[in-house]
Amino acid sequence: MSNIKIITDSCADIPKDLRDKYKIDYLKMKTVRDGMETPADLDWAYFTPEKFYDSLRGGARITTSPVSQSEMIMRFRSFLEQGFEIIYVACSGKMSASVFTAQHVAERLAPEFPDGKIFCIDSLNASMGEGLLAIRAAELRDMGKTAEEINDEVCAVRNNVNQFVTVHSLSTLRQAGRVTGSSAFFGDLLDVKPVIISDISGNNLPIKKVKGRSNSISELVKLTAESIEEPQTQTIFVMHSDCLGEAEMTAQLLRESIDCREVRICTIGAVSGATIGADALAVFSFGKSVKRFAV
Repeated sequence: MSNIKIITDSCADIPKDLRDKYKIDYLKMKTVRDGMETPADLDWAYFTPEKFYDSLRGGARITTSPVSQSEMIMRFRSFLEQGFEIIYVACSGKMSASVFTAQHVAERLAPEFPDGKIFCIDSLNASMGEGLLAIRAAELRDMGKTAEEINDEVCAVRNNVNQFVTVHSLSTLRQAGRVTGSSAFFGDLLDVKPVIISDISGNNLPIKKVKGRSNSISELVKLTAESIEEPQTQTIFVMHSDCLGEAEMTAQLLRESIDCREVRICTIGAVSGATIGADALAVFSFGKSVKRFAV
């Protein structure tokens, strides 16, 4: 049995069956509304996705907070005491402080566990982009790779995660400070829908503007088809924030355009959802290295 524990956080949006299959643990961030914190549970233990996204549509202001240092110390110490080495795949450091907290915690626990190993990986991604890297880490663990090898290989493919997202407006991302300001106007033109990627540094970067929702969905499929590599070995993930019908349409177009192993539809979790807003669509896969960066 492997002594390597793969951990991620609430931003990763990995569904329970895959967390169980790959033995991935996660640390809970929090959502904050009207001063009240709620653990960001990936299985929606505290409210339904419909209720959460309806509140955003109604104008609710929901923010997020990273994994607390005390929670991280407790969880990391527990795994180290059990003899595990730790690989923590964190949300992009451009969007959350969790990876920096983890690095501090690793330094703090080092004297207590001189033979322990904690690798803190900035995924440079969010939602299922981060999730894909956590799954890759688990696959490498199950292949018998060492913690050092897993860290090196996951870091080497961070920019091979291709994220293509469309939203009705960039207003929620702008409000959360999670999109580069130079392209913020994309979401404010009548019926123009932005297409967003995760850039080489882990920023959300709008790269295109497309007229109409239907055309923006087609653009996600086109960009994925152009970027994906070895699709027959991959599951492409279509993520949505409470717009299942459009997610199903996107998934069908992907199946018709790309000879992949599987297309899977999942719901964007509360942490990513609070940042991107309701009715977002995103497609994630591995492919060509991302070269763009915000200026």
